[in-house]
Amino acid sequence: MAIKPILEYPDPRLREQSTPVDVFDATVARAAEDLIDTLHASRSIGLSAPQIDDRRQILVMDHSQDQSSPEVFINPVVLSKRRYGFVEERCLSVPDIKAMVFRPTQIKIRTADIHGEFSERELEGMPAVCLLHEMDHLIGKLLADRINWFKRRKLRKALAQKQAR
Repeated sequence: MAIKPILEYPDPRLREQSTPVDVFDATVARAAEDLIDTLHASRSIGLSAPQIDDRRQILVMDHSQDQSSPEVFINPVVLSKRRYGFVEERCLSVPDIKAMVFRPTQIKIRTADIHGEFSERELEGMPAVCLLHEMDHLIGKLLADRINWFKRRKLRKALAQKQAR
């Protein structure tokens, strides 16, 4: 449908809470398509609606090599978490950093599709980590919140220099 601009830290809109989708209509399907188009254009593996300035609990992921298997998750809820470990993460909304984050690498979730059909799924490895990262965006939490104060200070300095240009 459309490639949308991605909000970047420190944009305050990234801190806003998302609301659950309660009406599964054409606007939800269109938002999911926009998210998938934007995700594929960015050559990334995950994107959430708040990153394109949409306050609904919608996120997409595509872990395929050829971008042929996008998945849509609406109103996701984590039911269980297992196997915690440190994983390297990057974020389209905080493009200048990568960070080691302590997260579960196996999860069980409940989520809806674009038609409002709920299902439970188990994810492990990078799909689990990616989903949790995107779910952070739904509550206004960013990768910058998961790094230590020194890296956060360094990030702020780099952003200030970038904005001064």
